[in-house]
Amino acid sequence: MRENKTKENDASVEGLLNQIEAPMKREDCFKILDLMKSVTGEEPKMWGTSIVGFGNYHYKYASGREGDFMTVGFSPRKQNITIYIIAGFKRFEELMAKLGKYKTGKSCLYIKNLRILTWIFLPH
Repeated sequence: MRENKTKENDASVEGLLNQIEAPMKREDCFKILDLMKSVTGEEPKMWGTSIVGFGNYHYKYASGREGDFMTVGFSPRKQNITIYIIAGFKRFEELMAKLGKYKTGKSCLYIKNLRILTWIFLPH
C-alpha cells in the first residue's frame, strides 16, 4: 500500500519561515502562524519540508488505505501562500464570497498575500 509522503516531523517551523526571501510574504506567514495557533489551540508542526500544520487526524479510506494528516495548515509556496483547509470550503461559501480574488483546489486556498484574508475579520 502506498505511504503518504507528507508526514509530521520535528523540523523547525521558524526555520522554514525565516528562509522566505520576500519580506512581506515572510511577515504574512508569521501572522498566519499566530492566527492558526490561536484559532486551533495547537502547536505548529512541520509536515514534509514546506508545510506548517496544526492538529492531526487519522483517516481510513474504503480501499483500506489509511494515515495521519494535519487538520489545517499553510505553506509559503513560490507563487502563492497556500492555506490548507482539509475539510474543504463548501460550508464557508458565505465567507469565501467576501474574499475577493483567490483560487482554490479541493482543500487548498491560494492567496497572493494576507491582506485578502484580514479584511473579512476586521469591522467595516
